[in-house]
Amino acid sequence: MTGQAGHSGKIRIDKWLWYARFFKSRTLAGKFCQAGNVRLNDQLITKAHVMVGPDDVLTFAKDDVVMVSKIKHIGTRRGPAVEAQGLYQDLSPPPPQKSERLFTPARPAEREPGSGRPTKSERRALDKLRDFE
Repeated sequence: MTGQAGHSGKIRIDKWLWYARFFKSRTLAGKFCQAGNVRLNDQLITKAHVMVGPDDVLTFAKDDVVMVSKIKHIGTRRGPAVEAQGLYQDLSPPPPQKSERLFTPARPAEREPGSGRPTKSERRALDKLRDFE
């Protein structure tokens, strides 16, 4: 099967995404493609059997990061990470600065003194005041 891909210069997109180590399994890559999460040369694809080759550009969002990758090589196997990184050229935009992030982590709610249920220390102070009288 690898001989066929080498002769035609094309490979299935799910297989290439797995070779390039964007996904842990080919099944996950296929499901990701079928969900309509990948663009091939600015066209949305919904099939995992779409063929890709050198100079094709893939755009997809993974882990809240937009990935833009230009395919340099097809590859013949799922090799080590260094080999996988040689299969594509990363054209992704730089990550946003901290001030540009849309999502800010939640902070604990701040309670104004005297509002809501008293804290433990406030309850102890009230108990001491009641015992004093």
